[in-house]
Amino acid sequence: MREELDLARRVAAYRGGYLPEDRRELERALDSGELLGLASTNALELGIDIAGLDAVVIAGYPGTLAALWQQAGRAGRGGPVDRRALMICVARQDPLDTYLVRHPESVFDRPMESAVIDPTNPFVLGPHLTCAAAEHHLTVDDLDLFGGRAARLVLDQLVERRVLRRRPSGFFWASPGHPAERVNLRGSGTGQVAVVDRDSCRLLGTVDAHRAPSAVHTGAVHLHRGESYVVDELDLDAGIAFVRAERPDWTTVSRSQSTVSMIGTHRSRRLGHGVRVGVGPVELTTQVVGYLRRRPDGQVLDVVDLDLPRQTLPTRAVWYTIGLDALRAEGIRDADVPGALHAAEHAAIGLLPLFAGCDRMDIGGVSTAAHQDTGEPTVLVYDGYPGGAGFADRGHEAIGQWLAAVRDAVAGCPCESGCPSCVQSPKCGNGNHPLDKAAAVTVLRLVVDALAADVHPIGG
Repeated sequence: MREELDLARRVAAYRGGYLPEDRRELERALDSGELLGLASTNALELGIDIAGLDAVVIAGYPGTLAALWQQAGRAGRGGPVDRRALMICVARQDPLDTYLVRHPESVFDRPMESAVIDPTNPFVLGPHLTCAAAEHHLTVDDLDLFGGRAARLVLDQLVERRVLRRRPSGFFWASPGHPAERVNLRGSGTGQVAVVDRDSCRLLGTVDAHRAPSAVHTGAVHLHRGESYVVDELDLDAGIAFVRAERPDWTTVSRSQSTVSMIGTHRSRRLGHGVRVGVGPVELTTQVVGYLRRRPDGQVLDVVDLDLPRQTLPTRAVWYTIGLDALRAEGIRDADVPGALHAAEHAAIGLLPLFAGCDRMDIGGVSTAAHQDTGEPTVLVYDGYPGGAGFADRGHEAIGQWLAAVRDAVAGCPCESGCPSCVQSPKCGNGNHPLDKAAAVTVLRLVVDALAADVHPIGG
């Protein structure tokens, strides 16, 4: 037993939200051999060079081939050029991992993904323009380097907000310091919430502000370096979550409600079977309304309500609708439509990373039997970044192949009524209810057939 305890002390946890001094200390201990292993998020994927690691075990496909090989490359660094290392990827129970286990050629016979980004996104372009103006004032002639008309529109907004100043010779950065210091390269740019131990007043780490309502809401169980804490209070205005050390025999899962409103101009196309597909700007409204307390075996102890503010996100979504008449003709009852769409939505989110070069955490989805803007049964998959990162548009371009793979993955899963390998989602705000796997296969078949029959297919 003592040997086991000594070994446990030589394995630690690591994530980007730790304090810089804590991360540096863990990196030093791992590099020196004081630590034998590190359980990490993707915070060790880039920018950290630690020699001497023999093996990497990746828990689930990380979303892209680039991330997979970067994480695998943490092992075998340093020493002889012919030094061998071991990489093991343990598949999770989700649609993408299940698909890749059945189609390994999608990993070993496929080129690295192209980077996906919308350079005209004002949430991306604005910080670039401010940094460029701080380096050397911008002139009108410079704007062609940043997208021309789109850059001019964003530049006018920056001047109106007094971020930049317009002078006869060009546009100048208007504040002290350098704007690059305010650009978050790893997070969403929405700021950080400090996690503080109430008893000792010690800062434990940070959480992205947009994740705080679901991750460190009052009552949430928060893990820090392998130790359990329970959140006493979340103050979003002050940007702080107070926690206390505790070892409860339960975990928490947040519950949320989301709506997506279509705004601006959408590109859409009407197909057969009452199917319509499209892509365009949307506004996502999300509210964490409570959380579940669960035993380790999955038993739900209770449901606790929360009163947290709504969060809005302007972004982009790819979507499809399907007429009720077409669903009824296939034997799907009106009461079963929400479960069918919900299951199809989960599976679509799970497989989009294969076609859009994103991680599952980069995207989300909403489904409804009668969407307020389309008036029809609708499934939407949206980018999780302000203004959109290009993932929804990439999904629209490949919608034929994408949804065909989704249909095959759900139909080919041997489970009877839906499982984490096909239609259940670990991040579902509604607790994976309702879900109807069989009806989802019918929905996906109708949509894929309509896309295949289209004389002007999108993405093949």
